[in-house]
Amino acid sequence: MELTFLGTSAGVPTRSRNVTAILFKPGDQGSGRWLFDCGEGTQHQLLRTASHPGNIEKIFISHLHGDHIFGLPGLLCSRSMAGSVAPLTLYGPEGLREYVETCLRLSGSWTDYPLEIHEIEAGQIFDDGDLRVSAASLVHPVECYGWRIEQHDRPGTLDARGLAAAGVSPGPLFQKLKKGERVRLEDGRVIDGREWLGPPQRGKTVAIFGDTAPGPAALMLANGADLIVHEATLEHAMAEKANSRGHSTSRQAAALARDAHAARLIITHISSRYSPEGAAALLAESRALFPETELAEDFYSASL
Repeated sequence: MELTFLGTSAGVPTRSRNVTAILFKPGDQGSGRWLFDCGEGTQHQLLRTASHPGNIEKIFISHLHGDHIFGLPGLLCSRSMAGSVAPLTLYGPEGLREYVETCLRLSGSWTDYPLEIHEIEAGQIFDDGDLRVSAASLVHPVECYGWRIEQHDRPGTLDARGLAAAGVSPGPLFQKLKKGERVRLEDGRVIDGREWLGPPQRGKTVAIFGDTAPGPAALMLANGADLIVHEATLEHAMAEKANSRGHSTSRQAAALARDAHAARLIITHISSRYSPEGAAALLAESRALFPETELAEDFYSASL
């Protein structure tokens, strides 16, 4: 899995930071991508990556504030104008369907590909057998969600050397054995793949937060995550102002990562009031509580 930050500013863009959007590569296979939020200018940011709107299979909208959705109508239309016919699914709060349909109708636009819009509630959103995605309700002035992406455990490594010593030749049978299936050999022996697999490989977990003040759902969303992406709009001295507007500080994001026993934290959604030096100070505040903190910049990538 890999995340690429297309926008890392809060509220309004700056010279170096666009507003919120995160491109997510769900696995090692295929070119499909997911997008988390779609602030104004997201399709311009995509032009500076190896991806394009046609690669995007799913878009998750945390909430309907403009810095998270004003880029969505343009991206949907560009995807159609580029000739993409691949289906696209949107997930987000109540009102997302009305917003998209109204923008398309009033602008005389349309999509030439299947477009599904799911207005969600907290809970499991889907499980495709490889990844399970759940949503949690966050503390913000409007309905807002965070996302927990859990990769199913992988089968352990197949003991190919031991199988070869037992007279099992590499080939199609190995694929079945790696899945833990039973196979019958030409000599009549039955081999149980489960007996030739090492311990399962634990799947990775990523928690991506929308805008939020500290709240009761945060720990559940972040618990044990390999990576947390969390806003750090303001510095700790401005906690009261941040929380009153449904936002968090650098130290509050770090405290959550620490209490959730997470492996890594990436802070983003940085207020436009901060220069690069100010953003570095936010990072230092987070690292004082949770050393494994990174500061997102536009086009910064993180792999798991």
